[in-house]
Amino acid sequence: MAKEAPVIALIVDDSAGAARTISNCYTNGTIATPRNTMDITGADKTSMEKLLLLGDFQATANGVFNDASNLSHAVFKTIPSTSVTRTYSYAASGQTLAVEALLTDYSLARGADGSLTWTVPAELQSGSDPTWS
Repeated sequence: MAKEAPVIALIVDDSAGAARTISNCYTNGTIATPRNTMDITGADKTSMEKLLLLGDFQATANGVFNDASNLSHAVFKTIPSTSVTRTYSYAASGQTLAVEALLTDYSLARGADGSLTWTVPAELQSGSDPTWS
């Protein structure tokens, strides 16, 4: 039997720090938790030797414009005018990744078909390792 796709929850703080669930506006996106590496290969080696360094977090959320109270437009419209850290939480199948993030853009695009969509990138701000719970 095929397993159903997990339900996704995207919860992002508005500029006042209130958590807002915007899953019904969110259509797709990416989340990455890369680690930096450092080359420590000595002259006596014939293959690379590396150390794991600092962790990071990057995300891009995409969705459909919704200007209803406490939904995507209300949450993101202050990105150009406020410099606040926001809790960015992504949950799927009972697993949650919550980080303190900077939202760096709120791009709107109108399609030829009349659709109005948004894209919001996020980057780690807190210096804490992104950890799934």
